[in-house]
Amino acid sequence: MPTPQAHGDTQGHGDTLGPGNTSGHGDASDHGDASNPGDTSRAAAQTVADRVRRAQDSFSAGERKIAKALLGHYPAAGLESTSALAARAGASAPTVVRFVARLGFAGYRDFQAALRDEVQARRASPLTLPAMITDASDTSELMEVAADVGCAALKQTFAALSAEDFERATELLCDTSRRIVGFGGRFTSMLAEYLDLHLRLMRPDTLLHVRGPGRDEGLVADLGPRDVCVVFDLRRYQRGTVELARFAHGRGATVVLVTDPWLSPVAQFADIVLPARVEAPSPFDSLVAPLALTEALVAAVQARLGPAAARRMRAVDDALADLEPGSGPDLA
Repeated sequence: MPTPQAHGDTQGHGDTLGPGNTSGHGDASDHGDASNPGDTSRAAAQTVADRVRRAQDSFSAGERKIAKALLGHYPAAGLESTSALAARAGASAPTVVRFVARLGFAGYRDFQAALRDEVQARRASPLTLPAMITDASDTSELMEVAADVGCAALKQTFAALSAEDFERATELLCDTSRRIVGFGGRFTSMLAEYLDLHLRLMRPDTLLHVRGPGRDEGLVADLGPRDVCVVFDLRRYQRGTVELARFAHGRGATVVLVTDPWLSPVAQFADIVLPARVEAPSPFDSLVAPLALTEALVAAVQARLGPAAARRMRAVDDALADLEPGSGPDLA
């Protein structure tokens, strides 16, 4: 059984999983021109996974098998030979070639070159990523770059988001017969907490995993098919977060992953994957788009639960008033 530890994930401070697991941090090709700190082109090349999700409705049955095999072991499966990927998917090598062409690549070599670029993108850190502003940048330039990059990340996140996957995630979060368990890493745990703070106002039976060894023995013992684990894991992907998610999956829990476009290793076994852009004006990854995606889930749950959510919020209000007469609930 894995030990559910958490020692840091995104922003280049995480416990990286190493080249064998094709995990890491971003690359210069996706982060602007290092010789031009004011370059806002840093946001964002389309990943192969983005292309797959956008084209999935047009796939043949064999191509859907290829897509499932690729995303289930991303990006490593795509770095195999055509015959190896075909065997992994239970399809033919010609189907792999047609699949790659449908994604817009001139050939399998170009497809693999794009994936190798992504592997490099996952390995970089704030020490190697170029900033888009420098100590010579004035405040107005900083503000303009920050606004441009943040707006682009938001637009690209929601443009690439699968409506079907978002709706499935919303349905799970609204299902009060299920327990919702949220967790993340050193930085992304704040997203898990933010989601949990809102969900508990609208529905019962939600839980935030407390990071650190030996802090949640009861959670590990109780995880099972009734649980929906909402996992937040951004580059550099955190070993403890991945292993706890893997353990939950092994116990039959449903795993919903919020990650970056390069996909946490949790995507290999997650039931739903919701990617968000992480580009920022600094070399540190941004939580702006992942937070906006979390906000969208909160809004969707509130809309779907409707009167039930309102009754729950009134009950919370009344309980807090009884507990501390003269004070109201902190719903901010």
